[in-house]
Amino acid sequence: MLTFTSSPAHFLVEEQPAYQPSGEGTHTFVWLEKRGLTTFDAIARLAAAFAVAARDIGYAGLKDKQATTRQWLSVPDLDPERALTLAADDLRVLSAARHAHKLRLGHLRGNRFEVVLTGSAADDEVATLRARFDELAARGVPNFYGGQRFGADAANATRGLELLRGTRRERDHRKRRLMLSALQSAVFNRALELRATRGPLTDVIPGDVLKKTDTGGLFVTADPAVDQVRVDAGELLPTGPLPGGREIEPPPGTVARALEDEAIAAVGATRDDFARAGRDLPGARRPVLLRMADTAFCEEAATDPNGRAVRLRFTLPAGGYATVVVTAVTQNAGP
Repeated sequence: MLTFTSSPAHFLVEEQPAYQPSGEGTHTFVWLEKRGLTTFDAIARLAAAFAVAARDIGYAGLKDKQATTRQWLSVPDLDPERALTLAADDLRVLSAARHAHKLRLGHLRGNRFEVVLTGSAADDEVATLRARFDELAARGVPNFYGGQRFGADAANATRGLELLRGTRRERDHRKRRLMLSALQSAVFNRALELRATRGPLTDVIPGDVLKKTDTGGLFVTADPAVDQVRVDAGELLPTGPLPGGREIEPPPGTVARALEDEAIAAVGATRDDFARAGRDLPGARRPVLLRMADTAFCEEAATDPNGRAVRLRFTLPAGGYATVVVTAVTQNAGP
């Protein structure tokens, strides 16, 4: 059986930026490679190396710790040539260029992944994995949040609920945002589970909030049968909730609204709880399916002479989790 163990040797993550640095400005974008470090670990190291406040260092997304990852960070008032002097076994700057503003969370198109599965497997097992991978590349993967979203102890959603209720305080803005986002993610995952009990995730149900795949525009379905044709054609995707004060919601009394209310209640919260969080939780919608691009399934030499190794290559849009893809491939979890 081939399995995945997250490690710098078996997991590569490379950020796909939304734009390149312009070459001019008061901030310096650094293209960083790290191994066995969280993004916040890397930020702390840069802050110490260049005598800047960690809060002034920008990032577009959080990258896995147990992996080799490459991502952009921005540092104010740093000479690009000086940035290139940072080089260690677990952290090094590959390139640096100036830009006019700080890098902000979400300023990325997606991430490219390489995942190595290792173990023992017969030819027919490898063929089955290849078929599953190809099918998911064609159909899409359930867009669950991965376990890393919820923290090493899986308690970030619980902490987020405590923040929402006012029974917990957190002065660190980044940590507060992380915990509240984990609570939103728990609601989304539960909504996806409930939706799966009704049938295919892409079945349009009354009240669904649909997303246009070309522009990202959102609207509430007025005729599920008509919109189902557009979903089947790849023009639209149903979405699930990331509750907040300005989220587009299914209308009261609809099937979609009842399903999402049940998901919110499952984490111990209400819609009003999320609305009271104000600017910390504006809310959003997330597609129920994750589309892979640039896919490749490659068998390669294994370090164990009696074993086998398969490398999966794929690109996911921002917010997609490679671990969810791996689970879908190895456990035959499909939409």
